[in-house]
Amino acid sequence: MKISTLLRTAAALSCAALTVSCSRESAPADAVAAPVGASVIGISIPAADHGWTGGLVFWANKAKQDLEAANPGLRVLLSSAKDPADQVSGIENLLVQDVQALVVLPHEPAPLTPICKQVAARGVKLIVVDRGLTENVMDYSVVGDNPGFGRVSGEQIAKVLGGKGKVVFMEGVLCQVNTDRVTAFKKALEAYPEIEIVDSGVSDWSTEKGLRLMENMLQKHPQLDAVWAGDDDVLLGALKAYQDSRREDVKILLGGGGSKAVVKMILDGNPLVTQTVTYPPQMIYVAAQRAVDMLNGKELPAADKVEIVPAEVIDASNAAENYFPDSAY
Repeated sequence: MKISTLLRTAAALSCAALTVSCSRESAPADAVAAPVGASVIGISIPAADHGWTGGLVFWANKAKQDLEAANPGLRVLLSSAKDPADQVSGIENLLVQDVQALVVLPHEPAPLTPICKQVAARGVKLIVVDRGLTENVMDYSVVGDNPGFGRVSGEQIAKVLGGKGKVVFMEGVLCQVNTDRVTAFKKALEAYPEIEIVDSGVSDWSTEKGLRLMENMLQKHPQLDAVWAGDDDVLLGALKAYQDSRREDVKILLGGGGSKAVVKMILDGNPLVTQTVTYPPQMIYVAAQRAVDMLNGKELPAADKVEIVPAEVIDASNAAENYFPDSAY
């Protein structure tokens, strides 16, 4: 099943469970095949400390609810953690409860790699989401397309600007995810010699830091044509700073992630926020589904054991189908 179809199926299941009116397609017959006998799956994720991880927690709970409802005898155990040490402790607790498969989105790769090696050594199926490990001990990975995220963002800004203008961008937490995005963004803009990147700064994917960073950039640069916030949470702060300045030079502010707040702006026709680029927290739902598939011995869709959730543009043409008002993100 394609990732986009599976995510729409997840949304439909969530809507039905919450008795919310939903017209999305229903799940195909093989969407959640039942494991033979009783099985236990663990899901280990960071706690909801900002918008995207809030969405992650929401979709992990939806996966538990939907998979258990569709699979009699299946138990899905959730563990969220405030930091890497807390996450290691949570995984140790899951192992005591005899999980047969474990889905992990690491707080940080290095501190989580040793415990994940223990998981693999026990024969527990290990599915790692998004951030990877420092050693390749996982059975399967579900990851976002970070280079695609940066490339598509650059291309969309260039399109709106007609190939010329002054651009600033905001980096996230300085890690490989951020590096992959920023490198691809810059490379995409190299194809447009009349587009000039005039400034950048580190936002740490924080709304508050995005606001302060935007205030500083507006003071430094009397003319700007586009802002790549790189994240929808950061965009909210940058947008407020820009609106407070009462300037009218910027043609587009682009975030990323597909948060419901930003998608609603697109639906409402905000003239500055006309699109965003997906990096869906629903990937945890995809990974939980793959854990069920693995326990069933089903062939997984990625032959190289790495399934990439593509970066796609959300604009006025498809915002309605990407708006999940009941999600935390």
